[in-house]
Amino acid sequence: MDALEQISEFRASGRMVEELRKVGSIRKLAAGDILIQEQSRINFIPIVIKGSVRVYQSDDDYREILLYHLKTGDTCIMSFMSGLYSEVSKLKAVANEESEVLLLPVDKAGILMKNYPEWIEYILRIYHQRFEELLDVVNAVAFKKMDERLLNFLKKESEISGSKDLKITHEVLANELGTARVVISRLLKQMENEGLVELGRNRITLK
Repeated sequence: MDALEQISEFRASGRMVEELRKVGSIRKLAAGDILIQEQSRINFIPIVIKGSVRVYQSDDDYREILLYHLKTGDTCIMSFMSGLYSEVSKLKAVANEESEVLLLPVDKAGILMKNYPEWIEYILRIYHQRFEELLDVVNAVAFKKMDERLLNFLKKESEISGSKDLKITHEVLANELGTARVVISRLLKQMENEGLVELGRNRITLK
């Protein structure tokens, strides 16, 4: 669990890291495993120790939109708030790759806020970061064309994976961006003609 010590707000407090280790439990996830399900009761606050997790919201027709990624050192602030106020989750969190997550019981999160100022600094930083990411999603949906959103999404995926060679299907991209597969296929072919990407079977390479 050494990754806990690498979180900037935690470095000054060995006591808090030890507290997290004592009261939290580790859950290992394979790619595609669900960490948090929509409409489920929140009993824990997740902190990503290794890997990455995608956070979605769906509508009444079960269409999903990607809101943000949780990377190493991140927590889901929406789950944090839902847990504190005994609300059900409005989001779904799914492992993007093989990951490890520290599960902090909800009742312990409140105690940490009382005893450790650095925990409050950590939560406020994550809150600010998530707020900016959600604004990016709103701005993209409201003001950007789908081709812009698609290219930005691919660049973000490349940044997270550390590779320009992305293993992803047109169907998955359509689901992530809340559009039809035929739209994604058309835009990707256009991007290939413009020299922005190279298309293969279930693979997209950024140029």
